[in-house]
Amino acid sequence: MESQSTDSDLIDRIYECGFVPELWPEVLRDTSKISASAGATVFVTNPDVTAWTASKNSREIAERFVTGGWYWRGDIMSRIHKTRHLGFVRDLDLCTEAQLEEEPIYRDNWRKIGLWWGAATAIGLPTGEAVSIVLSRTAAQGPAGADAIQRLDTLRPHFARTAVLAARLHLARAEAASQTLAALGLAAMVLDDCGKVLAANSLIENLVNHVHWRAGDRIKLMDGQADDLLVEALARIARNDNGGVRSFPVRDAMTDALMVGHVVPIRFSARDIFARSSAVFILMPVTAPSSPPVELVMSLFDLTPAEARVARGLAAGKTVNELAGDNGVSPNTVRVQVRGVLEKTGCQRQTDVVNLLGGLSVVRGESAQDV
Repeated sequence: MESQSTDSDLIDRIYECGFVPELWPEVLRDTSKISASAGATVFVTNPDVTAWTASKNSREIAERFVTGGWYWRGDIMSRIHKTRHLGFVRDLDLCTEAQLEEEPIYRDNWRKIGLWWGAATAIGLPTGEAVSIVLSRTAAQGPAGADAIQRLDTLRPHFARTAVLAARLHLARAEAASQTLAALGLAAMVLDDCGKVLAANSLIENLVNHVHWRAGDRIKLMDGQADDLLVEALARIARNDNGGVRSFPVRDAMTDALMVGHVVPIRFSARDIFARSSAVFILMPVTAPSSPPVELVMSLFDLTPAEARVARGLAAGKTVNELAGDNGVSPNTVRVQVRGVLEKTGCQRQTDVVNLLGGLSVVRGESAQDV
């Protein structure tokens, strides 16, 4: 009776993790106690490990496991995923002891830190990813017993529902974000850090001369240079790298007309392992030539104040010498600033900067400070 009462409380807390991801380490700790395991870890894979969290006592081990790329080495994790077993399965249920000795995870990783036996389950998600829960035991403990596996199996459906509900909730949030931007007149889509589209509004879906839709909810910008910059921006966001181009010109494949692509990072709780959104990609219109406000140019392209003034001057048709005179600096200083503008805007020539900035419109009459 005591174990049933304890498991009932644990089930309630498993569901809480879907809304409060900070609870995962504590819930995994208590889950590992059921099988007297050394620790428990949740992995999200697609196909690489895209996110993970672990009980406190196994967090360092799990981190080394992920950074070392151990998850798919050998056959053991592939076998666990392929079984599609609706419960926990022990390593000895899939492999002989001799086979485990040849598994890289065991031979080259676990054995060296005193871990010997494991049990795991794999769960599919509507996002196309999979969640696995892995428990490990020491050599002295031996494999988990049948009673422990049976208790873990009663928890497995609750872990599965929590994972699926959390993933669907996140997809709903992504869809709501894209529709909110549509209401503001912005063509936008929500992407994960691998470039998969999680949500897109009708405004961006209609830009068929700018965006090419590919299989598997992937997109490619028709402008090859812009597509390279989008891929680079997403990769930098995935690495938490604040550098690089985040806004760039995107040309119409038929007319060569320009729009501005702007990549906006999305940040979530570090423990929210089902939060797959990485960025919102917005395409903003370019209208008739004008000289955009310095604040707008700075915010869109992460320019320094000096670079923004130079960019604005170029958009107004001024030469390098004129800008040098206006700003009280040498022409060489302006040329250095121009190179900075070219790099950050993704342009190759000054005329591209003029075309790009010459018609930046502020959507729905918002002020530059609101963009």
